[in-house]
Amino acid sequence: MKRPLLLVTLLLLVTGCSTTPDSASGDSRWRPRPGVAWQWQLTGRVDTSVDVPVYDIDGFDQSKAVVSSLHRKGRKVICYLSTGAWEDWRPDADRFPKSVIGRGNGWEGERWLDIRATDTLEPLMADRLDMCREKGFDAVEPDNMDGYKNRTGFGLTAADQLRYNRLIAEMAHDRGLSVGLKNDLDQIPELVGDFDFAVNEQCAQYAECADMEPFITADKAVFHVEYELPTSRFCAESRRLKLSSMLKKYELGVWREAC
Repeated sequence: MKRPLLLVTLLLLVTGCSTTPDSASGDSRWRPRPGVAWQWQLTGRVDTSVDVPVYDIDGFDQSKAVVSSLHRKGRKVICYLSTGAWEDWRPDADRFPKSVIGRGNGWEGERWLDIRATDTLEPLMADRLDMCREKGFDAVEPDNMDGYKNRTGFGLTAADQLRYNRLIAEMAHDRGLSVGLKNDLDQIPELVGDFDFAVNEQCAQYAECADMEPFITADKAVFHVEYELPTSRFCAESRRLKLSSMLKKYELGVWREAC
Protein backbone atom coordinates (compact mmCIF):
# COMPACT_ATOMS: atom_id res chain seq x y z
CA MET A 1 0.00 0.00 0.00
CA LYS A 2 1.38 3.27 -1.10
CA ARG A 3 -0.51 6.35 -2.18
CA PRO A 4 0.24 10.07 -2.24
CA LEU A 5 -0.98 11.60 1.02
CA LEU A 6 -2.86 14.45 -0.69
CA LEU A 7 -4.73 12.03 -2.91
CA VAL A 8 -5.63 9.81 0.03
CA THR A 9 -6.90 12.81 1.95
CA LEU A 10 -9.06 13.93 -0.97
CA LEU A 11 -10.46 10.43 -1.35
CA LEU A 12 -11.39 10.30 2.31
CA LEU A 13 -13.13 13.65 2.12
CA VAL A 14 -15.11 12.58 -0.91
CA THR A 15 -16.04 9.09 0.26
CA GLY A 16 -16.42 9.75 3.97
CA CYS A 17 -14.25 6.72 4.74
CA SER A 18 -13.38 6.65 8.45
CA THR A 19 -9.60 6.63 8.56
CA THR A 20 -6.82 8.78 9.86
CA PRO A 21 -4.05 10.16 7.65
CA ASP A 22 -0.53 8.84 7.46
CA SER A 23 2.04 10.13 9.91
CA ALA A 24 4.37 12.87 8.79
CA SER A 25 8.05 11.94 8.73
CA GLY A 26 11.41 13.20 7.62
CA ASP A 27 11.78 10.49 4.96
CA SER A 28 9.58 8.98 2.28
CA ARG A 29 8.68 5.77 4.12
CA TRP A 30 4.95 5.27 4.61
CA ARG A 31 3.76 5.34 8.22
CA PRO A 32 0.07 4.44 8.62
CA ARG A 33 -1.71 5.92 11.61
CA PRO A 34 -4.25 4.26 13.92
CA GLY A 35 -7.74 3.74 12.54
CA VAL A 36 -6.93 3.67 8.82
CA ALA A 37 -9.26 1.30 6.92
CA TRP A 38 -7.84 -1.63 4.96
CA GLN A 39 -8.50 -4.68 2.82
CA TRP A 40 -6.61 -7.96 3.20
CA GLN A 41 -6.94 -10.25 0.19
CA LEU A 42 -4.48 -13.11 -0.27
CA THR A 43 -6.52 -15.40 -2.56
CA GLY A 44 -8.30 -14.96 -5.86
CA ARG A 45 -8.26 -12.12 -8.34
CA VAL A 46 -7.70 -8.88 -6.43
CA ASP A 47 -10.80 -6.72 -6.36
CA THR A 48 -9.37 -3.21 -6.61
CA SER A 49 -12.76 -1.55 -6.10
CA VAL A 50 -12.95 -1.84 -2.31
CA ASP A 51 -13.07 1.77 -1.12
CA VAL A 52 -10.26 1.78 1.45
CA PRO A 53 -6.86 3.50 1.52
CA VAL A 54 -4.81 0.36 2.26
CA TYR A 55 -4.57 -3.06 0.61
CA ASP A 56 -2.57 -6.06 1.82
CA ILE A 57 -1.99 -8.59 -1.00
CA ASP A 58 0.30 -11.53 -1.79
CA GLY A 59 3.76 -10.44 -2.90
CA PHE A 60 4.43 -13.45 -5.12
CA ASP A 61 0.99 -13.91 -6.65
CA GLN A 62 0.28 -10.29 -7.55
CA SER A 63 2.03 -8.38 -10.30
CA LYS A 64 3.49 -4.92 -10.59
CA ALA A 65 0.48 -4.08 -12.75
CA VAL A 66 -1.91 -4.87 -9.88
CA VAL A 67 0.11 -2.73 -7.48
CA SER A 68 0.16 0.11 -10.02
CA SER A 69 -3.60 -0.19 -10.51
CA LEU A 70 -4.14 0.20 -6.77
CA HIS A 71 -1.76 3.14 -6.66
CA ARG A 72 -3.73 4.88 -9.37
CA LYS A 73 -6.77 4.57 -7.12
CA GLY A 74 -4.89 6.27 -4.30
CA ARG A 75 -4.17 3.17 -2.24
CA LYS A 76 -1.13 2.08 -0.32
CA VAL A 77 -0.17 -1.55 -0.93
CA ILE A 78 1.38 -4.01 1.52
CA CYS A 79 3.38 -7.00 0.25
CA TYR A 80 2.48 -10.20 2.11
CA LEU A 81 5.44 -12.57 2.54
CA SER A 82 6.19 -15.49 4.79
CA THR A 83 9.57 -14.82 6.35
CA GLY A 84 9.39 -17.34 9.20
CA ALA A 85 8.02 -20.37 7.37
CA TRP A 86 8.84 -22.29 4.19
CA GLU A 87 6.03 -22.70 1.65
CA ASP A 88 6.41 -25.60 -0.78
CA TRP A 89 4.59 -23.87 -3.66
CA ARG A 90 6.67 -20.71 -3.87
CA PRO A 91 8.97 -20.31 -6.90
CA ASP A 92 12.05 -20.08 -4.66
CA ALA A 93 11.14 -23.10 -2.48
CA ASP A 94 14.00 -25.22 -3.86
CA ARG A 95 16.54 -22.63 -2.73
CA PHE A 96 15.91 -23.42 0.95
CA PRO A 97 18.20 -26.21 2.25
CA LYS A 98 16.53 -29.00 4.19
CA SER A 99 18.60 -28.08 7.23
CA VAL A 100 16.53 -24.92 7.82
CA ILE A 101 13.10 -26.50 7.24
CA GLY A 102 11.37 -27.72 10.38
CA ARG A 103 7.96 -28.91 11.53
CA GLY A 104 4.68 -28.02 9.89
CA ASN A 105 3.03 -24.87 11.19
CA GLY A 106 -0.54 -26.09 10.82
CA TRP A 107 -1.11 -24.90 7.24
CA GLU A 108 -0.81 -27.29 4.30
CA GLY A 109 2.57 -27.06 2.58
CA GLU A 110 4.11 -24.79 5.23
CA ARG A 111 6.95 -25.54 7.65
CA TRP A 112 8.75 -23.41 10.20
CA LEU A 113 12.20 -22.08 9.35
CA ASP A 114 15.28 -22.14 11.55
CA ILE A 115 15.55 -18.39 11.97
CA ARG A 116 18.91 -18.79 13.70
CA ALA A 117 20.42 -19.63 10.29
CA THR A 118 20.65 -16.03 9.16
CA ASP A 119 23.64 -16.69 6.85
CA THR A 120 21.28 -18.89 4.82
CA LEU A 121 18.02 -17.01 5.21
CA GLU A 122 19.16 -13.40 4.88
CA PRO A 123 20.00 -13.58 1.13
CA LEU A 124 16.77 -15.46 0.44
CA MET A 125 14.69 -12.89 2.29
CA ALA A 126 16.65 -10.08 0.64
CA ASP A 127 15.57 -11.39 -2.75
CA ARG A 128 11.95 -11.54 -1.61
CA LEU A 129 12.06 -8.00 -0.29
CA ASP A 130 13.72 -6.86 -3.52
CA MET A 131 10.76 -8.38 -5.36
CA CYS A 132 8.34 -6.33 -3.25
CA ARG A 133 10.29 -3.16 -3.93
CA GLU A 134 10.57 -3.84 -7.66
CA LYS A 135 6.81 -4.39 -7.92
CA GLY A 136 6.25 -1.01 -6.30
CA PHE A 137 4.85 -2.09 -2.93
CA ASP A 138 4.89 0.48 -0.13
CA ALA A 139 5.29 -1.94 2.77
CA VAL A 140 5.76 -5.56 3.71
CA GLU A 141 3.85 -7.87 6.03
CA PRO A 142 6.33 -10.56 7.10
CA ASP A 143 4.36 -13.55 8.36
CA ASN A 144 5.17 -16.35 10.83
CA MET A 145 7.33 -14.10 12.99
CA ASP A 146 6.67 -15.91 16.28
CA GLY A 147 8.21 -19.33 15.73
CA TYR A 148 9.87 -19.30 19.13
CA LYS A 149 6.40 -19.70 20.70
CA ASN A 150 5.66 -22.81 18.61
CA ARG A 151 6.92 -26.36 18.06
CA THR A 152 9.22 -25.62 15.15
CA GLY A 153 11.64 -28.54 15.42
CA PHE A 154 14.35 -26.10 16.47
CA GLY A 155 15.36 -24.76 19.86
CA LEU A 156 14.37 -21.20 19.13
CA THR A 157 14.51 -18.67 21.94
CA ALA A 158 12.93 -15.27 22.45
CA ALA A 159 16.34 -13.72 21.79
CA ASP A 160 16.57 -15.58 18.47
CA GLN A 161 13.17 -14.21 17.49
CA LEU A 162 14.00 -10.63 18.44
CA ARG A 163 17.23 -10.78 16.45
CA TYR A 164 15.52 -12.19 13.35
CA ASN A 165 12.52 -9.87 13.48
CA ARG A 166 14.79 -6.86 13.78
CA LEU A 167 16.85 -8.14 10.85
CA ILE A 168 13.74 -8.36 8.65
CA ALA A 169 12.63 -4.89 9.72
CA GLU A 170 16.05 -3.42 8.97
CA MET A 171 16.18 -5.10 5.57
CA ALA A 172 12.75 -3.73 4.67
CA HIS A 173 13.70 -0.23 5.78
CA ASP A 174 16.93 -0.40 3.79
CA ARG A 175 14.73 -0.81 0.70
CA GLY A 176 12.46 2.09 1.59
CA LEU A 177 9.62 -0.24 2.62
CA SER A 178 7.52 0.12 5.73
CA VAL A 179 7.21 -3.08 7.73
CA GLY A 180 4.60 -4.52 10.06
CA LEU A 181 4.98 -6.79 13.07
CA LYS A 182 2.75 -9.83 12.56
CA ASN A 183 1.25 -11.17 15.80
CA ASP A 184 4.20 -11.89 18.20
CA LEU A 185 2.32 -10.14 20.99
CA ASP A 186 4.75 -10.92 23.80
CA GLN A 187 7.58 -9.07 22.07
CA ILE A 188 5.65 -5.92 21.15
CA PRO A 189 7.28 -3.81 23.92
CA GLU A 190 10.74 -4.66 22.56
CA LEU A 191 9.82 -4.38 18.86
CA VAL A 192 7.37 -1.49 18.57
CA GLY A 193 10.24 0.89 17.83
CA ASP A 194 11.53 -1.30 14.99
CA PHE A 195 8.24 -1.65 13.10
CA ASP A 196 5.96 0.88 11.41
CA PHE A 197 2.63 -0.86 12.07
CA ALA A 198 1.25 -4.15 13.33
CA VAL A 199 -0.91 -6.88 11.80
CA ASN A 200 -2.92 -9.02 14.19
CA GLU A 201 -5.24 -11.99 13.90
CA GLN A 202 -7.90 -12.79 16.49
CA CYS A 203 -6.76 -10.64 19.39
CA ALA A 204 -10.43 -10.12 20.33
CA GLN A 205 -11.20 -13.83 20.35
CA TYR A 206 -8.31 -14.45 22.73
CA ALA A 207 -8.74 -11.26 24.80
CA GLU A 208 -5.36 -9.90 23.71
CA CYS A 209 -6.20 -6.64 21.92
CA ALA A 210 -4.98 -4.50 24.80
CA ASP A 211 -1.51 -5.92 24.09
CA MET A 212 -1.53 -3.89 20.86
CA GLU A 213 -1.71 -0.55 22.68
CA PRO A 214 2.04 0.24 22.44
CA PHE A 215 1.59 0.61 18.68
CA ILE A 216 -1.41 2.89 19.09
CA THR A 217 0.42 4.95 21.71
CA ALA A 218 3.28 5.31 19.23
CA ASP A 219 0.75 6.57 16.61
CA LYS A 220 1.19 3.42 14.51
CA ALA A 221 -1.68 1.53 12.89
CA VAL A 222 -2.81 -1.91 14.03
CA PHE A 223 -4.42 -3.83 11.16
CA HIS A 224 -6.63 -6.41 12.85
CA VAL A 225 -8.92 -9.24 11.70
CA GLU A 226 -11.23 -11.69 13.38
CA TYR A 227 -12.52 -14.87 11.75
CA GLU A 228 -14.94 -16.44 14.22
CA LEU A 229 -16.51 -13.58 16.17
CA PRO A 230 -19.34 -11.43 14.78
CA THR A 231 -18.53 -7.74 14.52
CA SER A 232 -20.96 -7.07 17.37
CA ARG A 233 -18.51 -8.88 19.65
CA PHE A 234 -15.39 -6.85 18.91
CA CYS A 235 -16.01 -3.62 16.99
CA ALA A 236 -16.88 -1.45 19.97
CA GLU A 237 -13.65 -2.37 21.72
CA SER A 238 -11.72 -1.99 18.47
CA ARG A 239 -13.02 1.53 18.04
CA ARG A 240 -12.08 2.37 21.63
CA LEU A 241 -8.55 1.08 21.06
CA LYS A 242 -8.34 2.70 17.57
CA LEU A 243 -7.63 -0.61 15.84
CA SER A 244 -8.25 -1.02 12.10
CA SER A 245 -10.57 -4.00 12.49
CA MET A 246 -12.68 -6.18 10.24
CA LEU A 247 -14.20 -9.63 9.99
CA LYS A 248 -12.76 -11.93 7.31
CA LYS A 249 -13.07 -15.56 6.25
CA TYR A 250 -10.03 -17.78 6.74
CA GLU A 251 -9.29 -17.99 3.02
CA LEU A 252 -8.78 -14.21 2.96
CA GLY A 253 -10.65 -13.61 -0.26
CA VAL A 254 -12.55 -10.47 -1.25
CA TRP A 255 -15.30 -10.65 1.39
CA ARG A 256 -14.92 -8.35 4.40
CA GLU A 257 -17.13 -6.81 7.07
CA ALA A 258 -15.43 -3.76 8.57
CA CYS A 259 -16.08 -2.14 11.92
